[in-house]
Amino acid sequence: MTDFIVNDSESDLDSDEELQEAFAKGLIKPGLNEEIEKIEKKYTNNVADLKVKLTEIKLNLPWVEKLDLVTTIAPLAPDVALQMQETAQRRKNLKENSKGNIQYDPTQDPVLNEFKRENLIHRQAQAAVVEGLKKLKELGIATRRPDDYFAEMAKTDEHMQKVRKNLMAKQAAQSRVEKVRQLREQKKIAKRVQIDTKLKQAAEKKQMLEQLKRVRKGKASDLDFLDDKKGKNSKGKGVQDKISKKRDLKNKKFGFGGKKKGSKLNTRESTHNMDGFNNASKKSVNFKNKTFNTKKKNQRPGKSKRKNKR
Repeated sequence: MTDFIVNDSESDLDSDEELQEAFAKGLIKPGLNEEIEKIEKKYTNNVADLKVKLTEIKLNLPWVEKLDLVTTIAPLAPDVALQMQETAQRRKNLKENSKGNIQYDPTQDPVLNEFKRENLIHRQAQAAVVEGLKKLKELGIATRRPDDYFAEMAKTDEHMQKVRKNLMAKQAAQSRVEKVRQLREQKKIAKRVQIDTKLKQAAEKKQMLEQLKRVRKGKASDLDFLDDKKGKNSKGKGVQDKISKKRDLKNKKFGFGGKKKGSKLNTRESTHNMDGFNNASKKSVNFKNKTFNTKKKNQRPGKSKRKNKR
């Protein structure tokens, strides 16, 4: 077999240990390929030229055009002070309970400092508004719009109609989704009720069959459960009969609506109806052919006639 010689590229390069020794002796300087020269920046503050430039660009305008104010901070409201104390106490309890025995410093809390900073900005703006309103009133400038003030809208009516249609479409879609959800819930509830009813009926049927088996085997002789079953089935029917009778009485008393005038006048049918009169002869009258039939069909013979026939 022939021997293969592998050239190791790492052997040609210096190891990390050699590089560290050379850097410690000062033979290697920091930098990639060459030493970087440090350039010192010079900041000039030419106050005289800045003041000259300021006088050139400065405009001597009245205060109404600039509305610049230098004011102090407005006093702190009592309710805001109480709210800040409660927030600080709540943050202190939260920090101490969550991190053990660490001492809580409210000045180092970013949440509390942010709240204080926003409060200072609000108080500064409040003081500036109060001072600015005073100056505007002294100059006789109105700060409120009159009641009959008319301002033209930035957006056209067509654009607002599109916005309104879009909002109405979104609202209709939401209502449609809500209705579908309600229908699904109602279907689920109805299905659950139907299943419960069927299970109850099956349980009652099973119980009744078991009681019948016990009676057939002679273990029991009480058949009252059959009467109870009939009573349960006839209970709703009795209520319906009662309601229907009540409804019938009202119908007889008040009628069914419709035309009432002329309801008692005689008609051709009512004139020919002789049910209310004494018809002892029981003659059948045919008014169309004007014939009178006095014979009775299928009349049973008397007792004496039947005896004579024997």
